[in-house]
Amino acid sequence: MDHGTERDTPPGRRAGPGAVPADPVAGRVPLAVVVVDRDGLVSHWSRGARRLFALPKEEAIGRPAPDLLPVSGALPDAEDATAYGSSAAAYDGFGPGLATSLDGQLSYPAAGRARLTVPGNDRVDVLWWAYPLVGPGPERLLVLAADADGLRRDFAGGSAGEATVERIAPGFALHTDFPGADELARRLPEILPSMSVGESARIVAQVLELGYPVLEFSRNDRVPVTPDWGVPRRAGRRARRERAARALAAGEPVPEDLRDEAEDLEYAAVRERLEFLNEVSGRIGTSLDLSRTVVEVSRAVVPRFTDVAGTYLREQVVAGEGFPDGVPDTTTMWHRVALEHTDEPGRWDDVVPVGEAMPFPAHTPFFQCMTTGEPVLVPRISEEMGHSIASQFEKRDIRPLITGRSMLLVPLKARDVVLGFMILLRHPERPVFNDMDRVTGAELAARAGLVLDNARMYTYQENVAETLQDSMLPHIPEHMAGCDISTRYLPGTLLGRVGGDWFDSVKLPGARTALVVGDVMGHGLNSAAMMGQLRTAVQTMAGLDLPPAQLLRHLDDLARRLGDTHLATCLYVVYDPIAGELHLANAGHIPPVLVRAQDGAGELLDLPTGAPIGVGGVPFETVRVRVEPGDRLVMCTDGLVEVRGEDIGVGLATLCESAAHPAASMDDACDTIIRALGTHGGRRDDVALLMARLGGIEPDAVATWRIDHHPAEAGRARAAVREQLHDWALPANVADTAELMVSELVTNALRHAHTRPVELRLVRADTLLCEVDDDDHELPALRGAGPDDETGRGLRVVSTLAREWGASRTKAGKTVWFELTLPRR
Repeated sequence: MDHGTERDTPPGRRAGPGAVPADPVAGRVPLAVVVVDRDGLVSHWSRGARRLFALPKEEAIGRPAPDLLPVSGALPDAEDATAYGSSAAAYDGFGPGLATSLDGQLSYPAAGRARLTVPGNDRVDVLWWAYPLVGPGPERLLVLAADADGLRRDFAGGSAGEATVERIAPGFALHTDFPGADELARRLPEILPSMSVGESARIVAQVLELGYPVLEFSRNDRVPVTPDWGVPRRAGRRARRERAARALAAGEPVPEDLRDEAEDLEYAAVRERLEFLNEVSGRIGTSLDLSRTVVEVSRAVVPRFTDVAGTYLREQVVAGEGFPDGVPDTTTMWHRVALEHTDEPGRWDDVVPVGEAMPFPAHTPFFQCMTTGEPVLVPRISEEMGHSIASQFEKRDIRPLITGRSMLLVPLKARDVVLGFMILLRHPERPVFNDMDRVTGAELAARAGLVLDNARMYTYQENVAETLQDSMLPHIPEHMAGCDISTRYLPGTLLGRVGGDWFDSVKLPGARTALVVGDVMGHGLNSAAMMGQLRTAVQTMAGLDLPPAQLLRHLDDLARRLGDTHLATCLYVVYDPIAGELHLANAGHIPPVLVRAQDGAGELLDLPTGAPIGVGGVPFETVRVRVEPGDRLVMCTDGLVEVRGEDIGVGLATLCESAAHPAASMDDACDTIIRALGTHGGRRDDVALLMARLGGIEPDAVATWRIDHHPAEAGRARAAVREQLHDWALPANVADTAELMVSELVTNALRHAHTRPVELRLVRADTLLCEVDDDDHELPALRGAGPDDETGRGLRVVSTLAREWGASRTKAGKTVWFELTLPRR
């Protein structure tokens, strides 16, 4: 809107009432806009009003409206037409509806026609419309007026003649400069209920283009009230309509002579409410996001239906914990999730902040609404009720905000269960809620309840899916023997949040680490369930220390036994930090990227592709790759590099480039890859990403001994361990504990070994690792030992003192190991 300015008429257009429109049944004429405040004084006098009434704005503002609108006569076409003769009747020339509105009694629009005496122009035939304004501001009445003779001239060439003019109803747009202009412009669809938001924007744009108020009229638009353009306004009918409206508003019986007017008013009210409900239905439910849906519901009813709308939801609904059980009681917690109002900003925020949770006592109307599931109507909140409601708000006086207002409580239900309720309040100046409003509110709440339930169900299912996905993804430690690991998982953005991508790491004998990335084809719970089974199988077979190709062979057999409905790709890598080697096998997965520390370049490792898990009958191969300390290995699923309609080679090239980008930490390196590849709009699949920095273990951090089959060798092993730990400068308490545990493991190995010497190895990394190998395939197990038993206590001692311990089979026999925590260096 253009506040306080008036532009020149654009070239080629005539601004006056005689401007000829392009369409003989549609056009525009200048429009006078007058706003009257609650004291009956003019608060706005538009430029159009200055032209029509020949009175400057400076002389009009602040003066009583009747003094500025003198009417010396009327159009006497019938015996009961309104007569205008004296100055006292002059203001009434705008009709009884306009006069009574200044007394605060007009609650619906009115219209009329009058002939005015204007300085410099003998008579002006005027059509006017009066609209009551509701809100916190001082403005109480909007008066619009237009030159009727100008309208006739516009239609003089029309084929329908005067009969056409009688059937044309006006719409209007505002171009004003008073403080409430923006608010009136936003309420244009309220003044014209049949007008869409888009149509309102179009009219406002036209007004801005012309630069002055206009009256737009057509065959199709209807305003709430329309004067009879070719027939005089009969004051008797208007008065009967007002009497009927007052009777309906007060709930009183309608007199017999007013039945027709009452039926018309009731029909118009019903139509308006149906239009309102249809409009609200179109504005809510645009998203399955619960919080957004709540805001949409609240904003849909303010200010057209109510001035304040507070929305409360049950605790389980907000938390997404499924459908609440049972009828609410005094212990039920209700969360205030939204609050919309037309009061000045911030007035409600401190007293009733959004996000607060509270119960409601049994004696309140709120409790009645939530337990019965029916609307509760309070025509006016009395001081006593206001005090009762305010008592629930500790140290906050809510009475000034609610006392004297009309209140309607509507339950938000779905499947006969109350999910929440809405508190609707109207300003004291506005008509109180009535029975028709109660019905409208109930229908509104029913529609909103269904929308909220859909959003609640979606939120609940999404939470279940995320919980399931999180439970199936491992929590990988950041540090393993000789390497650091960082991971990322991104759920699918378009096809559901549950998918079949996974990553994992498994500790292996010999300070080695198994790294796994896999992808079950498809989405949804079935894929996630299959992924869980395959991940568990990989964990189990990795613990058996199977070679990568053999592990994939067993995994393929298992998948075919589980069914042929799912296929999966998998990349299995074993990192040996002592030997500085990677052992890799691939089952239809995209190859990993190896970033060499020497030159910082990233390369795709050339691996045999293999067939996906579940195909069967295809061999897998193990490939050995030499690596150096500081190299980085990047493994991911195809969802990161595949984009619909784009060659996967582009994504792989970007993966190599982004993986080689220098980064301060592993997390930063992963984030760099995600930013480069994981945020494009075409990503539909979920993404699993695993990055390992291969630090290696220095040769001087490893000590190995071969122990012959002789009882005295256990003592030699203890002495060798003590000497080595002293050379590594480890604390005496660590050396004592390690010496004791090594003695127990070596003694057991010498007792059960067959022919091959026992091998003892110590590895100093983040922890102290001790491994004892022998050629016996039977794994040891903890067992109880009685007071007189000579065996069974060794593993109990190891289990008690070790940070971790375990045993696994090898090709030649078994390995028993333990770890001790080392002090930070």
